Amino acid sequence: MQFRQYIPLYLMVLPGCIYFLINNYIPMTGIIVAFKKYTKSGGIYFSDWCGLDNFQYLFKTDAWLIIRNTLGYNIVFIILGLVVGVALAILITDVWSPKAKKLYQSAIMLPFLISMVIVSYIVFAFLSVENGLINNTLLASLGLDPVSWYSEAKYWPFILVIVHLWKNVGYGTLIYIAGITGIDPTYYEAAKLDGASRWQQIKSITLPGLTPSLITMTLLNIGRIFYSDFGLFYQVPQNSGMLYSTTQTIDTYVYRALISTGGIGRSAAAGFFQSIVGFVLVLTANLIVRKVSPDNAMF
Repeated sequence: MQFRQYIPLYLMVLPGCIYFLINNYIPMTGIIVAFKKYTKSGGIYFSDWCGLDNFQYLFKTDAWLIIRNTLGYNIVFIILGLVVGVALAILITDVWSPKAKKLYQSAIMLPFLISMVIVSYIVFAFLSVENGLINNTLLASLGLDPVSWYSEAKYWPFILVIVHLWKNVGYGTLIYIAGITGIDPTYYEAAKLDGASRWQQIKSITLPGLTPSLITMTLLNIGRIFYSDFGLFYQVPQNSGMLYSTTQTIDTYVYRALISTGGIGRSAAAGFFQSIVGFVLVLTANLIVRKVSPDNAMF
């Protein structure tokens, strides 16, 4: 009787379950490519097994470089994203004019909605050797020689961090603004009556009130710490080979291995390794949060 009672609910859930089965779970059988010497004639299921050869190739060639870049950039992105996002959220919520507040929120979210292809052309407009704004305007006015930005790897860790923050910080900022809006305003009124400064209010009320949002965003980012924004690391540097030492990440490695001859197995091995490490990191981070603050853990 209970099953019949809930049949309408089961029917409502069924399309979503079918979607996840087809889109998320059935393709997981392709993981076996990581352990095979893939050939077009054999396909996924009938190519010869090669054991861990694809993983050995990965760790004998570019593993240190791509792991260092992927982890290093993402750690910087996570830290600066939290700091800058919270700072901007606090500044915007302190704006008194509702119209100005909406304008700032829209302006800071706009880069997030721009395609990375467009972003790469905007960056090129600044960094082009011949016609770039920086070389022709800023450096020329200072009497400095133009810089060949797309052949000098040493500049790109800073360029990529700036571009990432400009494009993505708005998303986190809106989440933190929502968190600040949800804090009871009577706390701030009581703090003002007690003579608390603005910094003391932020430290004692705003930041503790944002703790659930900060933990959730951090856990989500940690889960993708072994992933990278493909467009940021491939399209923005214009796929310049001279920049690989600072722009090669797991995602760009997978793509370049995928389009090379015989690289499908190696790219699958890199992707599989990427997924396993991300899964373990999410479980570990959530376990730590659950030990420290059980109410803020995701599961």
